Amino acid sequence: MSATDWLADDTFWTAVYPFEFPPPVIDAGVAQVDRAIALAGVRGGEALDLGCGPGRHAIPLARRGFRVTAVDLSRFHLARARDRASAAGVEVELVEADMRAFARAGAFDLAVSLFTSFGYFVDARDDLRVLENVRRSLRAGGVLVMDVVSQERLARVGHSTVSQRTADGALLVRRHQVTEDRSRVRNEWTVVREGRARTFAFLVRIYSERDLEATLHAAGFGDVGLYGALDGRPYGPEAERLVAVARR
Repeated sequence: MSATDWLADDTFWTAVYPFEFPPPVIDAGVAQVDRAIALAGVRGGEALDLGCGPGRHAIPLARRGFRVTAVDLSRFHLARARDRASAAGVEVELVEADMRAFARAGAFDLAVSLFTSFGYFVDARDDLRVLENVRRSLRAGGVLVMDVVSQERLARVGHSTVSQRTADGALLVRRHQVTEDRSRVRNEWTVVREGRARTFAFLVRIYSERDLEATLHAAGFGDVGLYGALDGRPYGPEAERLVAVARR
């Protein structure tokens, strides 16, 4: 399965949804949005949620008064986002699109890419294309807030296997291995439900502090700040997250 194939495979997103987005994870999106807005220093306007998943950030953004466009390739996720936006009584423009192709020139005051919604493509030039699209989509003075897992943290962890169960007894076993050049992580996720197992394998590109900053500059962002979490703490060797705030 290629990188593009797994992104477009809704059987994958459907199978892992109960593990990726249990209620506490959905609920945590409210505080994450508050912190992202504080880091960005943007009070309102048009917001882009890139790789929006089931809308756990798009909906809090709409509740904060932003006019939100949420982009994802997964129809399954977009359907969940539509249901949740309706239940919350907010309007969110939901767009089914590949983030490498989506651009809306000068349309947004704020763009967010949270919960490691970046780095899905085999070719690093595709990541650069995504960031160029985001920059083009921002208005003058607009801000991008990105939150990804840090390369440094994954290098410390090395190879690991974790598992989790849902309330109905389904099991997810996740294995990951950092490649020798530390540029990507190989993931193997096995879902066991009602005695049947299915395994999904995929790669995600991971960024060091230096590489993410350089890629953002290459995309045309002039002002880039890096942090160890959405609360604005300094980035350091022990940080689990890598957060970038890039201004057009």
